[in-house]
Amino acid sequence: MKRIAALDMLRGYALICIMLDHMPIGVLRNVTLANFTVFDAAELFVLLSGFLVGMVWVKIEARHGRGAAQWRFLKRAYEVWLALVLGAVLLAAFSHLLFELRLNHTAVWFRYAQWLTENPLGYIGTVALMWMQPNLLDVLALYVIMLVTAPVTVPFLLRMPWTAMAVSIIVWLFAEPLNALIPNQRPGPGLLFNPFGWQLLFFIGVGLGAFRRQILPALRKHSALLTAISVGVLLFCLAITLSWRIGEPAKAVSAALKMVYGSIDKWSLDGLRLMAIMAATWLVAVTFARPFEWMANTVIGRAFGDIGRGGLWSFISCVLLSIWGDAMDMLAPADFTGFLLRLAIDIWVIAALWASAALWLRREEWTGRIKARFASR
Repeated sequence: MKRIAALDMLRGYALICIMLDHMPIGVLRNVTLANFTVFDAAELFVLLSGFLVGMVWVKIEARHGRGAAQWRFLKRAYEVWLALVLGAVLLAAFSHLLFELRLNHTAVWFRYAQWLTENPLGYIGTVALMWMQPNLLDVLALYVIMLVTAPVTVPFLLRMPWTAMAVSIIVWLFAEPLNALIPNQRPGPGLLFNPFGWQLLFFIGVGLGAFRRQILPALRKHSALLTAISVGVLLFCLAITLSWRIGEPAKAVSAALKMVYGSIDKWSLDGLRLMAIMAATWLVAVTFARPFEWMANTVIGRAFGDIGRGGLWSFISCVLLSIWGDAMDMLAPADFTGFLLRLAIDIWVIAALWASAALWLRREEWTGRIKARFASR
């Protein structure tokens, strides 16, 4: 299947934002996606994941049948689950190593390192059963649930798209009480990323990926109106985030805006965050499609694309690098020199994430050279 360069670039950008957002005193976290709108890289990651599922599913089903598509995504669910478990072990082990080296960090909860050393089988078992989802990796637990149910939900969506989306919206409306029924290690109810809420965004992505050739021509007829609405939604969201950042001087504006939108809940995916990511999707996919296509073919765009194509490898790398970057940030002084040092650390972890993804994508090439070298001796 031909890859979409802009899609890979956006996936890479999402992973970079996830990494930087989890470095609490980093410099570049102040210019990530979450600083300019009410949603963040998590929505972008889930929407793009759903889009890829829809796009790949219809290709496989057309060529090999529905059973092949169902089996493909059950296998993918297992791969993501395995990445969740292995990533949790690596996360806790790396955190423990940093603490042993007296490198403090706050990006990940300190108890994971303790649990892994005190009761490794218990730690691995609770993660494997998804009774516990370590922070930084909890979105993978959501992805596992979406993929393991895909063999049933995606065929339903493909056969009866309007009915399936209506069911998805109803489930989303009752997301909080449904999530409370899921037994979990957390003191709060259910999973942190509420699967009953976030499934709506995932299946919107699936629908867009599966029916993009039917949906886009129909929507383009109303392109001017949809662009105006999308710009309006994002400007409203920008006003909200700016009022938050300004703080006390903008308290009256913030209160007035809140009377319009009510409350914003990331974990169950509230309506405003959903509207905002859909508005951004329209602008990126249609209004500014050509500029994004151009950006995807620049040096930086291709580097971001490598990160996006790295998939689960890139995700685990971004988690570990965010912990490392956080630990290094905490060594920097509080003055301007420290600011420059933290900026350099941000740039370094982004470069390291790209290098990790590039090595992974080219693994057959360099491992082949190593094997050939040993074989020639």
